[in-house]
Amino acid sequence: MKKIKVAILDDYQNVTHRFANWEKLCEKIELKIFNEYIGSDPNLSKKISDYDVLCLMRERTPLPRNIINKLPNLKLVITSGMWNASVDAATLKEKNIIYCGTETKIHSTAELTWALIMNAWRGLQTEIQNMKDGNWQTTIGRGLKGNTLGIFGLGKQGLQVANYAKAFGMRVIAWSHNLKQEDCDKVGVEYVNSNDLFKISDILTIHTRLSDRTRNYINKNNLKLMKKNSVIVNTSRGPIIKEKDLIDALNNNVISCAALDVYDQEPLPSVHILRKTKNLILTPHIGYVSEEAYQKFFNGYLKAIEAFINKSPINQIS
Repeated sequence: MKKIKVAILDDYQNVTHRFANWEKLCEKIELKIFNEYIGSDPNLSKKISDYDVLCLMRERTPLPRNIINKLPNLKLVITSGMWNASVDAATLKEKNIIYCGTETKIHSTAELTWALIMNAWRGLQTEIQNMKDGNWQTTIGRGLKGNTLGIFGLGKQGLQVANYAKAFGMRVIAWSHNLKQEDCDKVGVEYVNSNDLFKISDILTIHTRLSDRTRNYINKNNLKLMKKNSVIVNTSRGPIIKEKDLIDALNNNVISCAALDVYDQEPLPSVHILRKTKNLILTPHIGYVSEEAYQKFFNGYLKAIEAFINKSPINQIS
């Protein structure tokens, strides 16, 4: 029996074998692991054209129509999680390529959001660096109790963050394009309009999906509505904030600080201007990167390939 060729893309930390027992399929598959990001490689289609199965880690390497059409051997695509905006699902369906996902864990992104909120609000990054540099206190932190957390998008992630905020004694407000008063009433969150979300929030955190409506929604006009001592946190998708406008707002003290885990371009280039922007905390899109999530993702790849070999696909995405 000819072995199925399987490629795992963008395993940055080289943990494919750590989180799943691939020996189970060693007689049935030929496994190739790509540790470096190849999504922007002009020769991407050539590099992956021989593979029957592609395993995608979130939205690291996109799979648009023009790439799919250059992959003659492709029979199965597996994404971590059950949703991936960078995959052209319609083209996969058109070409009868099976598309499925994996189980996931959603708590880690909300937890990272709260860590970034705490870091930004208390000036922790500065004080941690002070200690490494042999210095002592230079900032005055702020307490969360009694301040207002604004949430742009009250889905699963946003609701988790809302519950953290309540535990800290914060007022919690929310708005998004699809959010309704009754949705907020059910979970004890105050519904506001878009302008008030920006005006009232001491800390604004983003938990909405990227879409035509949300792309660049947070721009200079909305940022100018915010308090000068406010903080904005984005662990959702980079393009929801207009990057240039955020940089200008930080450099001109329109807001006090921002914390980002997501970017317009990922991985963020080593010389990118954001790395030099003041009052900005950066993490490398690690919201979903946790031991628990990776267990689900890599074992999910394995289970999906086994099911495909047995002609009984699982977790298919329509």
